[in-house]
Amino acid sequence: MTGREPRPATVGGVTTAIQLPARRYGPLGSLWIRVGVAVACLGITTLLVYLERDGYKDSNGTPISILDALYYATVTLSTTGYGDIVPVTEQARLANVLIITPLRFVFLITLVGTTVEVLTQRSRDEFRIKRWRQKVQDHSVIVGFGVKGRAALTTLLEQGTAASDVVVVAHDRVSLNAATALGAIGVLGDATREDVLVEALLPRAKRVIVALDRDDTAVLVTLTARRLNPTATIVASVRESQNIDVVRQSGADAVIPTSESAGRMLGLAIGSPAAGHLVEDLLEPAHGLEIVERDITPAELGKGPADLRKSHEVVLTVVRDGVSHRFDQDLITVLQKGDRVVVVRPVREQD
Repeated sequence: MTGREPRPATVGGVTTAIQLPARRYGPLGSLWIRVGVAVACLGITTLLVYLERDGYKDSNGTPISILDALYYATVTLSTTGYGDIVPVTEQARLANVLIITPLRFVFLITLVGTTVEVLTQRSRDEFRIKRWRQKVQDHSVIVGFGVKGRAALTTLLEQGTAASDVVVVAHDRVSLNAATALGAIGVLGDATREDVLVEALLPRAKRVIVALDRDDTAVLVTLTARRLNPTATIVASVRESQNIDVVRQSGADAVIPTSESAGRMLGLAIGSPAAGHLVEDLLEPAHGLEIVERDITPAELGKGPADLRKSHEVVLTVVRDGVSHRFDQDLITVLQKGDRVVVVRPVREQD
């Protein structure tokens, strides 16, 4: 977590670590919270004693003043207890038992908060990790968190995926901290090792994004991921287009050649600025246009793909029984139950 190294866990002889999103305040914020709690305990006790001042007795025989109440609160909460001011009525003593004693516990815990936090942090982390393991299902796993991995996570978040439903596997803590800062779950380790991917609960994942810098590593990770999860959708990136077939044969459902795709974008933009702007708009999901795959609605049953233009959606592909039918094939004239459509539409505001 931010400002703290994740606790390593040994799995199969290989050291990995699960890192959950930080829930802690910064050092200064944490300090002010503790000071505020201590001052609040002191203030409540002082007010209570002063309001019940007739039930207290000072050894010098003078009436209890606000300063005496503050003095009594200080020595009582700190467990010093000089005994010069004492409760003498049953009501005052009952207030000490039911109110001031719990405040004393809170005050002392606040004073030794750092020590308590160190002692309890490990148990708290283990509890959160155990609860996460029990709940996570059909999540997304991003392997690698460089420029491509960060962009993939950002896109998932912009498309409405909850950050807690994304697990990032990275081999360095800097990348892991960057991922958890965005709300994702982090797993530290070498993604080429099967046990690291198991630590990320990849066998339960619905989607896997392989965003590594080396093509040979991408092939190995894709092979391992497909073996661990035969049903997940796996998308991988490669630097060289000649490796597309190899990665696809390794089990990837889609392969993105990053270098050549960027080159094609550059060539398109220089040769046809308007087309280049349109593609750039599609790649920026925060505004403008977006490409979305979705189920058809009950109201769309029996309609043709062209009818969706009335709702400002242009159908690119209809997926029926797992087979994609592009708009230029003219094979789908009526939408049926179970169909999915890939459409271009204006970006819709997230609820």
